[in-house]
Amino acid sequence: MPPVAQSNLDAIISQAETDRGRLDSKVLGPVSLTALGIASVVGGGIFATTGVAAAKYAGPAVVISFVLAGIAAAVTALCYAELAAMIPAAGSTYSYAYATFGIFLAWFIGWDLLLEYLFAAATVAVSWSGYVGTTLAKAGIDVPNAIMSPPFGDDAGVVNLPAILIVLFTCWLLLVGTRESARANNAMVVLKMAVLIAFVVAGAWFITKTNWEPFVPKSEGGFGEYGWSGILRGAGVVFFAYVGFDAVSTAAAESRNPRRSIPIGLLGTVLVSTVLYVAIGIVMTGLVPYKELNVADPLAVAANAGGPSLDWLEISVDIAAVVGLAATTLVTFYGQTRIFMRMSSDGMLPDALGKVSERTRTPRQATIVCAVAGAIVAGLTPIEALSNLVSIGTLLSFTIVCGAVLVLRRKRPELERPFRVPVVHLTAPLGIVCAVGLIATLPIATWIRLVIWLAIGLVIYFTYAKPRSQARMAALPAPAGEIE
Repeated sequence: MPPVAQSNLDAIISQAETDRGRLDSKVLGPVSLTALGIASVVGGGIFATTGVAAAKYAGPAVVISFVLAGIAAAVTALCYAELAAMIPAAGSTYSYAYATFGIFLAWFIGWDLLLEYLFAAATVAVSWSGYVGTTLAKAGIDVPNAIMSPPFGDDAGVVNLPAILIVLFTCWLLLVGTRESARANNAMVVLKMAVLIAFVVAGAWFITKTNWEPFVPKSEGGFGEYGWSGILRGAGVVFFAYVGFDAVSTAAAESRNPRRSIPIGLLGTVLVSTVLYVAIGIVMTGLVPYKELNVADPLAVAANAGGPSLDWLEISVDIAAVVGLAATTLVTFYGQTRIFMRMSSDGMLPDALGKVSERTRTPRQATIVCAVAGAIVAGLTPIEALSNLVSIGTLLSFTIVCGAVLVLRRKRPELERPFRVPVVHLTAPLGIVCAVGLIATLPIATWIRLVIWLAIGLVIYFTYAKPRSQARMAALPAPAGEIE
């Protein structure tokens, strides 16, 4: 193997330890890491995607779609677990790409993830705003459209004020400290999970078995129009509900014993989420005929079908959606700030973004930048425009992670691997195939926007990031980053 690649890997491992010294490295254990992942995965998808997949593609067999999507997510999570245990760096996929493939691909995926995380957080913030408006309307409180909608798109207003407020609130929590934001996230996840479990348990008593007949609706001709092809199409749709689990790996520098706790957090997230999704799919399609679930709030519609005795559950589901989406926004911004910090410390971005506050042990400037950018995007952009770019960045990072596991197994077999992907030559390629297959389903407009963003990134890379990063690497072993 060329010596440059070896020095990249060794430098990233060394800088991971430097980050642990700068950040609060004893905050997150396996439970908090799993809660971090669940906050991201069990977010907007559970409250919306489940209904769309059942109504338009799979019918009651959406539960099989969730199992297939869970398997696809699990093979990728296994690859993340091996790399995170071996390279416990805050930059997640960016750091793994730097260590394995070098500076150019690291910049490519890092620049891509900055946009993806920003748009993901803004999308969830806009969804949160929508749920808040719906919940207040049910309580008889009408909020003017002028402060609930952006100035562009359908039903335009002036600004989406609630979306801005949730962005600023979650970023403020991150500024206060990782320990405090982890506690807030844990509390929100407990509330959300309690309501969703209550939905499964209480709703099971009101299931109408005829709603499951036929369990696999007869195909209507085209691919994805029910039948077994509909189950596969449904799996592709619901897979996007899982794309947030990689946020767990961005917490490596702030976790206790990351070589053990990060794999537990990653795999625990996928396992718990899959079981929950399957259970909710069973109950939801048993409460309501599946064709009636193509709505913005399918769980609330399902709870309403139980009659007056489940009115409390419908209200609880709305509250859980508001709380759950707030937690998802928090975790998404957490991941973005850590990638900002790591890229800055490597010289890819301005040094200020890599500085860590001595008092709070958090990347303060990176968090402020995320708060300002996120508030502007969430407050002024329609959700349809936001959601188009969210998935492609994550799927590209999944491909790189699975590929990196294979490359490092061949080129650096001597490295200590506290966690090893089982049957790696089957598991990792399967992860690549799943990601590439889903990328192929995305609309061409998404690719055009991505190419434009990457073209901007290439200019910055050759004029700014590459020379600075090479100079920073040449100066090692001096620690990257500094304490304010």
